[in-house]
Amino acid sequence: MRPVRTAARAMLGSIFVLDGVRTLAQPEKRAEAARPLADRARPFLERADPRLPTDPVTLVRVKAVADVLAGLALATGRFTRPAAAVLATGLVAHTLSDRDNRDQVLRDLGLLGGLLLAAADTEGRPGLRYRTSHAVQRSRRTARRALRTAKREARIATLSAATARKLPG
Repeated sequence: MRPVRTAARAMLGSIFVLDGVRTLAQPEKRAEAARPLADRARPFLERADPRLPTDPVTLVRVKAVADVLAGLALATGRFTRPAAAVLATGLVAHTLSDRDNRDQVLRDLGLLGGLLLAAADTEGRPGLRYRTSHAVQRSRRTARRALRTAKREARIATLSAATARKLPG
């Protein structure tokens, strides 16, 4: 299954890398489509931090850089789950700004499905919740075992001391 995961992630990540590079080369085209969404987000950005950029061209460039970096991470198999989550978040914003084109929205929904699968994929290894709960159970078993051993050793020591007192000499 590993070669399939590797190939799928490389194909999925390459879409975002190429799209991000194209956007960085010509951000104005995407900025016009993103303007309504950027205008709605402006008050939230200004409230969060007045130093954050609010113009659509800069926001589109920031998203493009995030797409390139996260796409490369996904394609190379590094930080795949966080990279897929970043790409999915950016894809939702992209879909909202491009909702008039039905074919593009359907393409984006398909990509979003693939990103959600990549974000949830643990590569056959147990997830964090499973590992945490089992680590707690192992710790409890180890503590109980150590307590039983300590009680047994204490009984043996008590019996040894009692026996030693009975010995002559």
